Amino acid sequence: MYLLRQPADANHLFISSRNLNNCFSKNSLLSVINQNKTKMSQFAYHAFLSLATKIDKSFGNHLHSALSNAGIRAFSVNELEIDEKGCKELQKTIQGSRILIVVFSKDYASSERCLDELVFILESKKAFGSFVLPVFYDMDPSEVRKQKGCFEQAFLMYEERYKSGTDKVKEWKAALTEVADLGGMVLQNQSDGCESRFIQEIVKVVARKLNRAVLSVAVHPVGIDSRVRDINLWLQDGSTSVDIMAIYGMGGIGKSTLAKTAYNLNFDKFDGSSFLADVNKTSERHNGLVSLQRQLLSNVLGKKVEKIYNVDEGVIKIQKAICCRRILLVLDDVDDRDQLNAVLGMREWFYPGSKIIITTRNQHLFNASEVCRCKMYRVTPLNAQESIRLFSWHAFQKEKSSEDHEDLSENVILHCKGIPLALKILGSSLCDRSIEVWESALRKLKAIPDYKILEKLRISYDLLPDDDVQNLFLDIVCFLVGKDKDYAVTILDGCGFFSVVGIQILSDRCLIEMDKDKLKVHSLIQDMGREIIRLESPWEPQKRSRVW
Repeated sequence: MYLLRQPADANHLFISSRNLNNCFSKNSLLSVINQNKTKMSQFAYHAFLSLATKIDKSFGNHLHSALSNAGIRAFSVNELEIDEKGCKELQKTIQGSRILIVVFSKDYASSERCLDELVFILESKKAFGSFVLPVFYDMDPSEVRKQKGCFEQAFLMYEERYKSGTDKVKEWKAALTEVADLGGMVLQNQSDGCESRFIQEIVKVVARKLNRAVLSVAVHPVGIDSRVRDINLWLQDGSTSVDIMAIYGMGGIGKSTLAKTAYNLNFDKFDGSSFLADVNKTSERHNGLVSLQRQLLSNVLGKKVEKIYNVDEGVIKIQKAICCRRILLVLDDVDDRDQLNAVLGMREWFYPGSKIIITTRNQHLFNASEVCRCKMYRVTPLNAQESIRLFSWHAFQKEKSSEDHEDLSENVILHCKGIPLALKILGSSLCDRSIEVWESALRKLKAIPDYKILEKLRISYDLLPDDDVQNLFLDIVCFLVGKDKDYAVTILDGCGFFSVVGIQILSDRCLIEMDKDKLKVHSLIQDMGREIIRLESPWEPQKRSRVW
């Protein structure tokens, strides 16, 4: 029976180990390489995942999803039955993948399919220049290199089974030694052993190797796939007009995350692309509009644009750049009519088939006539199941809450009303806390009305370990958002803070993020921090601890 089943994302091949001895035989391997070597002008997939079946159901699925959400086309193998024709398709898939990710787990050596696949991967690396990335999930590289531990047990069995075919066993051993010598990524040595952060590190490495400007998205993208589907269909509808979509909703509901995910999945389908983040804040700065124009031109032209002296000059240069290219442009966090009018005014300059996405908190930014010309997409809160999953990932580092925290978790989720940012912040704040702290935090949460999201977010501030970290947070949200981390550390250390460890704590609690070594704070969290300062003296600003 021949069965080659590919789901909607066309990134999985279901296969069995039966017939793979012939599929990956030396003669077959060399024959296929020689046949296809002259045909491989480009790679069909960004990455191919080679992993054992058990790990595929957990770590493998999460890794595949993270790669896909970053716009990286990944292909993985699951086990069903396949014949010779299917084997050839698998060979072509490996050869047609630019990066070959080999995930070593304790049951890897017990799979002959994995071992045959590894030999083929290394031969393809030599023939086509693919990059091989070893990932050691629950293995030490030395166990793979020397075939020790559970690998040793598997090979004792193989040597007994293939007494007359020791060359095959020697070939497997040589492949394991070769791939282990490539180095790679080790879960126990990176990201403090945290699987979710380890997966994001793998995604970053793959993106760098692909030389793709992938935007950082949520570590746990719960509910994103279903919500981004309609946006993807719109981006890929083949329209020859210049179309605009407005993604709107309240702060913290995930507008930017959706826009980034859609951008990652589609930017390489256009002649040029640009994601302009925090448009509202950036435009308020000195020469802010000029800096946005410069970024747009640099992204579209693929080279650094050094000088734009004023907005009018930037407008002319943008017109010349976009009139002959099919562009994907994302304007994130637009909150001003002038900003919107500037985009709508440029609509006639764009090349047919271009797409513009605008994220905003305010759906009333668009008047009736503009709504008719734009596709409006309202971001809805997470449902109960999605809320539980997202909160649990941040509070417990797994998809479900612990039994002794189940009722407490449900109370938090009820108050968050499906707002991803609130679930993320509260989950991170309560992570590794005692039951007593949870109960105290919930009593405080119940005393704050549900609609006051900023006050809810303050709970995460109150749970910071000491005054030093709290004051560090307040200084960052008042003065250092968008600054380089090294610059911020120099300033904060000079003020007597222990800033390196403090910034790490704030990052771990999801109160700040790092974006290309720049300090980034969600606007809701920044508003919450500044509100804390304002309340020190609502009517006499000179008495507040900070003035900005």
